[in-house]
Amino acid sequence: MRKRNRLLVLTLLLVFGAAVGGFLSELAKDSQYFGWLSLSKQFGISNQSPVFVDLGIVSLTFGMMFNVSVSSIIGIIIAALVYRKL
Repeated sequence: MRKRNRLLVLTLLLVFGAAVGGFLSELAKDSQYFGWLSLSKQFGISNQSPVFVDLGIVSLTFGMMFNVSVSSIIGIIIAALVYRKL
């Protein structure tokens, strides 16, 4: 049970770090000095070309995009360091 809780804490910290980094990326995108924090790469299954699965009774559409920025990577690294200190 303890190992499961540690995995949950790690997952939540990493998601929180990525979310805070993404938020900071949005704040920094118009900044003259911190604009490099918003440099990003987007990848995944986009809305323009989603995956369709037609099962006859049910049709499913899958799509997911990831936007990874410099600040979100920094946020994830900081979250991992915080986890190691716990």
